[in-house]
Amino acid sequence: MRIDGGGDRRHQPRRIPVADEPLSQVRLRAGRQLHVVNLSDVGLLAEGEMRLLPGTHVDVHLVTADGRLLVRSRVVRAFVCHVGRDRIAYRGALAFERPVPTGALGYPVPDLGRVSTETPGRSYPDSVSEPPPVGPVILAP
Repeated sequence: MRIDGGGDRRHQPRRIPVADEPLSQVRLRAGRQLHVVNLSDVGLLAEGEMRLLPGTHVDVHLVTADGRLLVRSRVVRAFVCHVGRDRIAYRGALAFERPVPTGALGYPVPDLGRVSTETPGRSYPDSVSEPPPVGPVILAP
C-alpha cells in the first residue's frame, strides 16, 4: 500500500495498439515474440511466454513509421499474469534506452472542414492561340 499519495507515475501517455498494427507484436532479439498490451514513446507493457527478469536488458525489434528498429530496453518490472495446465504467461514493462516514435501508422486524413474549395494552379485557356498542324507528318531519317 502506498502512503505517499503517488498515483500514475508514467512519463508519457500510453495507447493500446490495434490488433493488425505492426506495433501490436514485438520480437526480442532472442527470437521470442511478445504481444504488446500498451505502449508509449519511452516504453511498453508486453505479454508472452518468455520469462522476463527485472533489471535485465533486452533488445526489442519494433516496426514503426520510421521502419524497423532494434531498441535496447530495460525490464522495469515483470510478473506472472496467467497460469494454465499447459501454459504460463508473463507480463513485463520495458523502458526504452531512447525515445522511439510509436504513433499509429497510417496515412494522415485531412480535416474536411478546413479543405479549400478553390482549385490550386492556373486554369486552362478557353481557346488555343495556334491551331495544331494538319496534314501528314514527315519524320527526318
